[in-house]
Amino acid sequence: MTSHRRPALIVFGGLPGTGKTMVSRELAMRLAATHLRIDAIEQALRNAGLAVGAMGYAIGNALAAENLKLCGTVVADCVNPVLASRVGWRHTALQNAAHIVEIELVCSDLAVHRRRAEGRSPDISGLELPSWDTIVSRHYEPWDREHLVLDSADGSLDDLVEQAQAYVRGKVG
Repeated sequence: MTSHRRPALIVFGGLPGTGKTMVSRELAMRLAATHLRIDAIEQALRNAGLAVGAMGYAIGNALAAENLKLCGTVVADCVNPVLASRVGWRHTALQNAAHIVEIELVCSDLAVHRRRAEGRSPDISGLELPSWDTIVSRHYEPWDREHLVLDSADGSLDDLVEQAQAYVRGKVG
């Protein structure tokens, strides 16, 4: 994005193992955007012996705000499971006169989702990935407004990123 355009905050959400990190990283690379991963922030807090709670999202929003002030594009990679976390991202965008683009990843094929969740390895040192039982029993609230839903059971990574990129273009202009 050039400096004469409004900044954009692209926020991903979805249960663990749906492909959020792969899609959001690739989208961030294609858009030359800042990629903020809440898992990395939360693990850094754990490594420092600090409580996590909502702190990972608070730090993520602060980092997003700093990057939005530079008129950049920020891609936030997080589970974003509840309305409160989504409202936090929306507030960050509003406070920084940024476009907000919300994207949810789902995996409609439970067998595929389970296989992915159980077969992945952590790419952050010390990160303990949730078990399948933890994933399916997690509290996850329905989204309350328009957003793009990408089903990672359908299509390749490239297809999913292209759909996300087209949606972003439609929202940001």
